[in-house]
Amino acid sequence: MSKKPGFFGRFYMGFILFFLYAPIFVLIVFSFNSTRSRTVWTGFSLQWYQRLFSDGTILDAFYTTLIIAALAAVISTVAGTIAAVGFYNMRSRWRIPLTQINNIPMMNADIVTGVSLSLLFVSLGSVLQFRLGFGTLLLAHITFCIPYVVLAIMPKLRQIDRNLVDAACDLGCTWMKAFWKVIIPEIRPGIINGLIIAFTLSIDDFVISYFTAGGNIMTLPMQIFAMTRRRISPEINALSTILFMSVLILLIIINVRDVKQEEKLKKRAAALNQ
Repeated sequence: MSKKPGFFGRFYMGFILFFLYAPIFVLIVFSFNSTRSRTVWTGFSLQWYQRLFSDGTILDAFYTTLIIAALAAVISTVAGTIAAVGFYNMRSRWRIPLTQINNIPMMNADIVTGVSLSLLFVSLGSVLQFRLGFGTLLLAHITFCIPYVVLAIMPKLRQIDRNLVDAACDLGCTWMKAFWKVIIPEIRPGIINGLIIAFTLSIDDFVISYFTAGGNIMTLPMQIFAMTRRRISPEINALSTILFMSVLILLIIINVRDVKQEEKLKKRAAALNQ
């Protein structure tokens, strides 16, 4: 049986969490400050949020980020689902090395991925006559989102009873119909989780976007970086607060879904054992 952590263990964990989240808490608090001061609280105000939503440059970057994130999430989810099903149906001698290759972008440093994609797009652009912009940024986001989608779906595929597909085919279903009627409903939770993860990663990305966006398009993290190079405005606190809360809500949704799925699996297993 696992032992509960003692006083020192709880204190150490609390200190680490405080060290990690105290700066974010301070940022959130001072995003509601009535003055530009970053050290003295002078009163509650929403003026920085009002200025934020009246800034055309920030709104353009926000819309670009949402469009890129939505398209990248949908496309990478479709491609990742097809790839995961393909990996699942391969023999183990092919599946194992290919899944390891699929995991490389997740373990690779973002700056390496960003520079390599930038060099690739610039080389292809000189031949095919195109420049870095919306298209290259979207392709880059799809590229680093697909492995995470595959990783989210593969465990659900392993939980499927292969006899279900065979039974559907024996009852007259084509393989494609069995795919839509049997496989997709079974792995739907993994698909939704992969979609949410891809959307979150795309919104949060800065390094890869910086190298693949070119000079005519700005995402929200890139806009924040450009603003901090001049001076730290309270609008950045407000914008960072919105981003943090958005990502936090998405992560809560993912974890709640995982807990509910585990409870359903436990209830199903208990019902089968009775």
